[in-house]
Amino acid sequence: MQAAPVRATVIPTVTNTLRAVESLLLSGGQRTARRNAWTAVLEDRRRAKDRAASGYVPEREAVAARRSKAT
Repeated sequence: MQAAPVRATVIPTVTNTLRAVESLLLSGGQRTARRNAWTAVLEDRRRAKDRAASGYVPEREAVAARRSKAT
């Protein structure tokens, strides 16, 4: 008696599923623009995190602090 052959089934990930839906709904240019925009958002978040970690003080706050010390 032989064992039944095992069939490998591929379960799509959420990312792959979303990309498939995106490719059906959007044209190539829109897809590229959306990915570029998301990459820019992630880069902005990274820079903001780096600024916060370095103790960066925006110019407005620095000016306000100088004015309060002067009075």
